Amino acid sequence: MSDFKSFLKAGHAPTLFASFLYFAFSCCIWVMNGAMAPFITEDLKLTAAQKGLMLSIPIFAGAFMRFPLGILAQYVGRKAATLVEMSMIAVAMIYGYFYVHTFDNLLAMGALLGIAGASFGVALSLGSGWFPPKYKGLAMGLVGAGNVGTAVSVLVAPPLAQAYGWQTVYGFAAIAICLPMLVMIFFAKEPPDRDAHASFREHIACLFEKDGWAFSIIYGVTFGGFIGLTSFLPSYYYEQFHVSKVQAGQLTMLAAFMAAALRIFGGWISDRWGGVNTLTVVIITVAISLVLAGMAGDSLILTTLLLMLCFAALGTGNGALFQLVPLRWPLTTAVAGSMIGEIGALGGGLVPNAMGLAKTHTGSYLGGFVAIAVLAVLSLVMMRVMQIRWTRTWAEKGGRARTTGSTSGAYRDNTVKA
Repeated sequence: MSDFKSFLKAGHAPTLFASFLYFAFSCCIWVMNGAMAPFITEDLKLTAAQKGLMLSIPIFAGAFMRFPLGILAQYVGRKAATLVEMSMIAVAMIYGYFYVHTFDNLLAMGALLGIAGASFGVALSLGSGWFPPKYKGLAMGLVGAGNVGTAVSVLVAPPLAQAYGWQTVYGFAAIAICLPMLVMIFFAKEPPDRDAHASFREHIACLFEKDGWAFSIIYGVTFGGFIGLTSFLPSYYYEQFHVSKVQAGQLTMLAAFMAAALRIFGGWISDRWGGVNTLTVVIITVAISLVLAGMAGDSLILTTLLLMLCFAALGTGNGALFQLVPLRWPLTTAVAGSMIGEIGALGGGLVPNAMGLAKTHTGSYLGGFVAIAVLAVLSLVMMRVMQIRWTRTWAEKGGRARTTGSTSGAYRDNTVKA
């Protein structure tokens, strides 16, 4: 407890909370179509291909919008950028309430839901910006725990859709987003690290580095797997195990909640054990649990337990990876985080399509689970090769933060030379 108090005193707790709340509401809204997929599919008579497209568009749109929001945050401030984004989310939800009645409208709504998915990099940078390097992993883990919003969405949206109609849920979301906006206005403060304003070349340098793409691939496994499976599982449970639409959301919530809760642990343990070491265990766990979940397709209980384990590992991995980001890009954490989040989250958009293709061509979802597991193993091999150089330049053995006085200079050199 004393360690946590020391952590809070080292930064600005109200900004940390405001960032968490902002990210949680954003995640909740981002996966809303996935949470309501059984209702939307039945109402609009969607084919399997149309459903896959509906689930993928919000993920892809959110990924593509992350980097522009990160750039905006560097120039107008992270707090201001969050308020601009949340205002746009409110307008998007109003559109959904009044105008989404056809499949074409639904696709447009999916793109608008992507606005909420853009919040990631800015939320983490805003919340962790007040904290010194040794605490950034935990700070980012706490903000990243806003992923719990996905669990709230799959838990709350289905009963609301059943009671009031799925379009009305957009209206509820338009009202709900006002809460994090008010908290952000009155409690958050722009971090002082904005004073270390880097050049535009430094902002975009990570786009041209092998490290940036390596982090993105790993994040495509951890976060992409998390968000893609969260969007897909309500439909999977409903079709595979013939549970009710509301029960499908509740079962998905169990897994999604594990990912959100363990993200904090991922940041905390990575500060002590190292992000590379943590990610190694995470990826092995994800690969094994996914394959076993695919093989347990006839058992609801076993499938759910394996998916909870998988999501726990995915959440831990998300926290672990973003313990490494501020170590590698200390001056441009918001933009680097947004870029990695953008490219990495694209992996999530592939999950529903991969599952659908596996089902169409083989009659089983097992092939989809195996494909994701194979990609996870390949990312692990890549990371273990590249970490040899990482621990010689900007990180201690295992991926821990360096404490020597010459570290920041090395960071700057690495960033500018990209």
